[in-house]
Amino acid sequence: MYKLWEALKEAKKYRWVELSHSLNNESPYWAGIPEGSVELSKTCFDWGNPMLDCLIQTFKFPGQFGTHIDFPGHFVKNRDLSEKYDVKDLIFPLCVVDVSEKVKENPDYVATVDDIKEYEAKYGAIPDGAFVALRTDWYKKWPDMAALSGADAEGNEHFPGWSLEALKYIYEEKNAAANGHEALDTDASAVAAAAGDLICERYVLSQNKLQVEVLRNLDQVAPAGAVIIVSYPRIEGATGLPARVWAITE
Repeated sequence: MYKLWEALKEAKKYRWVELSHSLNNESPYWAGIPEGSVELSKTCFDWGNPMLDCLIQTFKFPGQFGTHIDFPGHFVKNRDLSEKYDVKDLIFPLCVVDVSEKVKENPDYVATVDDIKEYEAKYGAIPDGAFVALRTDWYKKWPDMAALSGADAEGNEHFPGWSLEALKYIYEEKNAAANGHEALDTDASAVAAAAGDLICERYVLSQNKLQVEVLRNLDQVAPAGAVIIVSYPRIEGATGLPARVWAITE
């Protein structure tokens, strides 16, 4: 009997939940990225080639595309990039903080320290090295970019996100390892507009922490007790990369 094989059998008795969006050439991405930056599944070697009868494709995309992981060097010069992280750095205890009902009332909702403390009062303390995910149910707007951005008639964005104070709490008081969310940015749109910058994202990455943006299906994961696994192509020097992310949950 092999222990890990038996452990895998046990793990498969739990629910495995996909937390990343599927991508294609019509998938939305940040408006600041130049047009033409996405070209998926372009054929470069076609069926019927006398050298070898097979199909090979090329894939062109920005690092921050779809569900993606951001590395510190994305916002902080000369900080860690993709090659810094080992496989052991990409599996975490998962804590899902649910503010979805508040977001229904206010799409500009900003997650607070009190939201985190309410979570802890119900489920226990956030453990060292946790991945703290903010559930807003905003993922249900994918892939409608206008809905994801919450754009009003004047073009102003309205979507929920983190407050700087909440992030400082999970990192400085609780020693979390990473955070994630379903919206396009770490910062709630109201926070970014007031600051004139993505101050929450800049803070996370300046702390040499990781984040995953544009998650999905957090409503299908237990608030506490699950494990999250983040994977991405092993490309060196990347500030961010599309990620395949899943949870194993009770």
